[in-house]
This record gives sequence, structure tokens and C-alpha cells, in this order.
Amino acid sequence: MALSVVNIYRDILPKTNCGDCGFTTCLAFAGMVVSEKHALDNCPHLAPDTLKQYKKELTDQYASGKWVKKDLAEEALKWAIERASSLDIHDLPGRIGGELLDIDGHPVLKLPYFNDHITIRANSVAKADGTDLTRWEQVFMYNHMAQGGEKKPAGNWKGFIEFPNTVSKAKSMRDQVEIPLQDAFKGRIDDLAGAASGLGGVDMTLDFGSADLAMLIRPLPRVPVMLMFWDEDQEDGFEAHAKLLFDETVTEHLDIESIVFLSERLRQLLCK
Repeated sequence: MALSVVNIYRDILPKTNCGDCGFTTCLAFAGMVVSEKHALDNCPHLAPDTLKQYKKELTDQYASGKWVKKDLAEEALKWAIERASSLDIHDLPGRIGGELLDIDGHPVLKLPYFNDHITIRANSVAKADGTDLTRWEQVFMYNHMAQGGEKKPAGNWKGFIEFPNTVSKAKSMRDQVEIPLQDAFKGRIDDLAGAASGLGGVDMTLDFGSADLAMLIRPLPRVPVMLMFWDEDQEDGFEAHAKLLFDETVTEHLDIESIVFLSERLRQLLCK
């Protein structure tokens, strides 16, 4: 029988709410054991025989996936890798750009990534120094490879919401990308320009007169992003506003969800 939060609290834990496990209540600890695979032996008041009995049951329960909180990044990455699994790396330069190299007899794609580059091999995607990208970065990179687009940027810019099927993700774009950017850089437009320049961004403000700052950033060769920023004006009561624009060809190269993941990574790098 699977061990629920109630089972663990009622039948296993001391119910003293002592806090020795690091949680304020035994019930909170039980919840973490069930959903987050928190180690049962982090409760120092359980007998060895009890731990031995229930840890085996919990191991089987975790393996079945019952009640365990899903690792969304891991699931998304598995799906993205599966999408890209049949690709021939030799076909990638013509579609997504980059330079194909021969390293120790194996093809490796050197692909510009912001102001640096990444290396793509048959079974891995990594930073220039060999360290791993974040899982979400890997997700949008594998999806980029699998998407199949070949078009080069057309220079026609659109807001995220102007693309089909973005309604369900528009709130994420606003809450996770644009609002944090405007909150982080209001009254600090020079700092935003500097952060964007540090990512290889080019100042395009003179070409976009409606914004106080417009920076062209190229996360990937075929996926440019235009960062638009209007600073706050306290006298006139205007709040700061940030907006990302994408080339009209972006959906040739990334699915909608991956556009959000890429945008979140851009925000992280800018705010760093």
C-alpha cells in the first residue's frame, strides 16, 4: 500500500512537532517525504527497524511515481532530446548556423550563443568550456535543432502575443520576463544598456524612436531578440515598461514554449 502524507504522519512520525528535522511540523515533514523524496531518516526520532521497513516501501513508491512532484524541466528535456534524436549534425549549419568542426574524428557544431558559443555533439550540448547548460537551456537548444526551420531573420519584428497559440504563455512571458526586467532596471536604463552590451547586444534606439532603449541581442544566429525599454517618469506618472520583440521567423526555429524558456534565460543573464 502506498504511503500517503497522512499515513506517514499518523503511523510513522512521533507527532511532536519538535522541529529537529528542519520543518515546523511533523505534517510538513511528511509532505516533503511524499512529494519531494525528502529522506525519512532526517527525522532523528525514528527507530532503525522503522526506518528500514518504510524506506523500502518509499523507494518502491518513488519508482512508481505515485504522488511525487513532477520534475517539469527533466520531463521537458527528455521530450526535447527525443525530438532531436534522429537529426544528422551535418545538416545543422545550413539550418541554424554555426561552424561544423572535426574533433577527434567526430563532427562538432560550434554555434554562437549570446557573446560566446556552445558546442553541439551527437549526444550533448555544452558551453564552450565544456560545462553543461542549464536544463531549460538544453530544452530550447534541442527544440531549436528539431524544429526544422531554415529561414534567416527577415528583420520584421513582432510582440510575443502576435504569434499564433501564444495566449496560454503570454502571462508567463509577462510575469517571468518583462515585469522582472522593468522592476530591475527602472531608473537604471544605463545599467540595462550595459548588461545587454555585455551579452553582445547592439544599441538600436535611434531606429526605434518610440522606446527609451532598444537593444538587438542575438542569443542564436537565427533567433535575434529586440529588447525594448521605456523608463519610468515619476513626474508624469509613467511606470517603467519592458517588452521583447521577435523576428517574424522565430517560430520556424523555436516552438512557443521554447521562446519563453529562451526569454527567461535572457532575463536571468541581464539581471545577473
